[in-house]
Amino acid sequence: RFYDIEPVRGEENQYIAYVAYPLDLFEEGSVTNLFTSIVGNVFGFKALRALRLEDVRIPPAYTKTFQGPPHGIQVERDKLNKYGRPFLGCTIKPKLGLSAKNYGRAVYECLRGGLDFTKDDENVNSQPFMRWRDRFLFVAEALFKSQAETGEIKGHYLNATAGTCEEMLKRAQCARELGAPIIMHDYLTGGFTANTTLDHYARDNGLLL
Repeated sequence: RFYDIEPVRGEENQYIAYVAYPLDLFEEGSVTNLFTSIVGNVFGFKALRALRLEDVRIPPAYTKTFQGPPHGIQVERDKLNKYGRPFLGCTIKPKLGLSAKNYGRAVYECLRGGLDFTKDDENVNSQPFMRWRDRFLFVAEALFKSQAETGEIKGHYLNATAGTCEEMLKRAQCARELGAPIIMHDYLTGGFTANTTLDHYARDNGLLL
């Protein structure tokens, strides 16, 4: 329902239109359906010369249909048994080019040196020089070795991002079986549906995402 329009200051033939949608048009708990409706095929209308989404206001009645984050900072502190101070971590560099063994060595040295956690860069997926399973194995070894030597619980954000949801879940399952406490996903490129799929798996299997 179109309910207001106002001209853009200092511009000719440009307007800000205000549109309201009935909640019944949206599937509950689906970011994908939400964006399909408000930024989907409407942008392909030939009658529109140009169109840009400026802002979205979502009523609480709809946001409550989403599960939301499964945990907060307190659960992360409980997992790592770290309280009363900030977490200290880093992203492993160089982000590309290391073998899985050398990557695991870098993780170990960072954690053994005092960091609480390390993480994969978003670019690190399963390249020819370092396949994901090899990386997971060497990182898990680094985690447990550093924990044994320091007496502290350590973490590493294993990047489970992949080209398909099925492959992503396979990587998340491998991380869980190895005893890794944390996985990560690049939702900007992986997409909202893939992120929700991984979120449900992590929630059901005790992983931090």
